[in-house]
Amino acid sequence: MRELGPNEIFFIIFSVRWTFLLAAIALVGSAIGGMLIALALTSGKRALELPAIAIVRVFQGTPLLMQLFLAFFVPSLFGFNIDALTAAAIGLSLNGSAFLGDIWRGCIQTVPRGQSEAATALGLSYVPRTFEIVLPQATRIAIPPTIGYLVQLIKGTSLAAIIGFVEVTRAGQIINNMTFTPFAIFGIVGAVYFCICWPLSLYSSYMERKLLLNR
Repeated sequence: MRELGPNEIFFIIFSVRWTFLLAAIALVGSAIGGMLIALALTSGKRALELPAIAIVRVFQGTPLLMQLFLAFFVPSLFGFNIDALTAAAIGLSLNGSAFLGDIWRGCIQTVPRGQSEAATALGLSYVPRTFEIVLPQATRIAIPPTIGYLVQLIKGTSLAAIIGFVEVTRAGQIINNMTFTPFAIFGIVGAVYFCICWPLSLYSSYMERKLLLNR
């Protein structure tokens, strides 16, 4: 059994770079998928709305842990072996798409309907009306909840440990298996997540207050 020392602590702290990498990849994937879902939900076309609603309900209504398992093991059934990072990124991106899509759908619908109607009256088609009139206003509204979701996404990366991806939580498990000091180890792991997420939570609250004051 090894003693808990600086090298073990630094191993946990430095593994935060993999947490950031996974969170960044998942955020990009979630943003792309979320925007497509949000546009589908606000398109007014049932052919687009129904599949988007189904995706949101499935991924919001099932555990993220199960989704990560499926992302890791299902491809192997079809002869595709993917690494833990890819599987975790896919699982988190699909899950995040459902949540961000729903969040951004609400932000788009918050924009006064008169804005879109005025753009239509001026002869603007759907694409310029959406991307030049509606989305710029919705983006401002969406900043606080998006940052809030980023906090949840970063914490959600800890579940990637279950499929073997070595981020902060998995690093803590590895060191704990060598030192058998769970209280100290997972206290450090918790402190790392707190130092990452707390400033983001404060910034989200600040942006929300600023948005309310500027209305």
